[in-house]
Amino acid sequence: MINKEDLTLYHFASCPYCVRVRRHLLEDAIQIREKDILVDPSARQELMDIGGKTQVPCLVIDGEPMYESADIVKWFEINKDKIQ
Repeated sequence: MINKEDLTLYHFASCPYCVRVRRHLLEDAIQIREKDILVDPSARQELMDIGGKTQVPCLVIDGEPMYESADIVKWFEINKDKIQ
């Protein structure tokens, strides 16, 4: 099982790739921690500290960053039933 507390999505509202990921989460009723890096400067710094860049969307899975919306959506499709 995957603890949803170990998942964080870094994004910003107007990013079309982020919208794609957030829409997928909404459609599958997956609720995880989301941090908007344009609204929350500390979230931007967290993202930089984790992966060395501020690229979004970024799904952090137990401390490991995953970039690229297609990869993130695919990860959720494979793992959605394991998230608790």
